[in-house]
Amino acid sequence: MGAFKAAAIQMRSGTSPERNAVDLERLVREAAGQGATYIQSPEMTGALVRDSQARAAAFTSEDKDIIVSTARKLAKDLGVFLHIGSTAILRADGKLANRALLFGPDGATIAAYDKIHMFDVDLDNGESWRESAAYEPGTEAVVTEISSAGIDGAKLGFAVCYDLRFPQLFRAEAMAGADLLSVPAAFTRQTGEAHWHVLLRARAIENGAYVVAAAQGGLHEDGRETYGHSLIVDPWGRVVAEAAHDKPAVIIAEIDPAQSAAARKKIPNLKNSRDFAVNATSVEAQSLRGAAS
Repeated sequence: MGAFKAAAIQMRSGTSPERNAVDLERLVREAAGQGATYIQSPEMTGALVRDSQARAAAFTSEDKDIIVSTARKLAKDLGVFLHIGSTAILRADGKLANRALLFGPDGATIAAYDKIHMFDVDLDNGESWRESAAYEPGTEAVVTEISSAGIDGAKLGFAVCYDLRFPQLFRAEAMAGADLLSVPAAFTRQTGEAHWHVLLRARAIENGAYVVAAAQGGLHEDGRETYGHSLIVDPWGRVVAEAAHDKPAVIIAEIDPAQSAAARKKIPNLKNSRDFAVNATSVEAQSLRGAAS
């Protein structure tokens, strides 16, 4: 299997998909100019819009979306695999999907993934988020092969942001052959400072896989603040590239699928995994059994 260069582009998406498409193109071209053949953008590349009415006006169907058309053209013009970490897509049923899209070097759509786990949380600083009020969750994990003259046989597993906190998704993708796991995100500053690095490194270590995590960063037009710190982690859990700030940036690292195979050979936990039952016993039941004996 051949090694290749992967890039994560860090953005500070505003409320205008048109302006964000311009920023996307600039950063993707910069990444390709540095030799990257797989390029990932963050969650909600198209726009971060908190107001429901503004959100309804900003987003459209996949065939009319400017981020989709821009990405498709860029992938073909540059001959790269371009992974839009996610953007809001209006589905045929009128609901929004938080959708990741992968475009091949010919500009064709290779795969799509709708974010499964919705960010419905109440944080200590008063931040409250209800992603499920705006988006319909996906129901299917996705693993796809990315292969061309520059990339030989890597398998990519999809996830988006809050999915990071659900290790069973990544384990299922690794068991299906993924040696490159993606976590494009718009982590809040509070949760990013607490958990971003450790969770990404854990997912890499647990699965013997590379993790590429392109992030949103900084203070956005809609008032939210995201953590930044886009990362690329190797299968041994080492951070091999980082944007150590919250400003727009490009980070690049070499991805060698053979290193994933080597990590899994050293610690074959995927092979050693066993099914088991859970016996959850109450204190009361334990007391009753003790009295009976």
